[in-house]
Amino acid sequence: MARNEQDNRTDERENPLGQSVVLFVVFMVLFLGGIFALSFLTLDNAWPAAIALALVFLAFFVPMNVIGRSDSSK
Repeated sequence: MARNEQDNRTDERENPLGQSVVLFVVFMVLFLGGIFALSFLTLDNAWPAAIALALVFLAFFVPMNVIGRSDSSK
């Protein structure tokens, strides 16, 4: 019985489901905002490309390097 209780515990570095969903939504909005910014891109105005590059960079860089992965697999 003690082994079963130990197997059901979540790792202390594992995110709860609610937090994972919120983080996913935030970074998906950043990514889609970057794609949406490209719709304003013209040859006369390069700012939408810079905004799109910054938003997509944040959408990929922050989850992989700042937040990091959980160490639940051993």
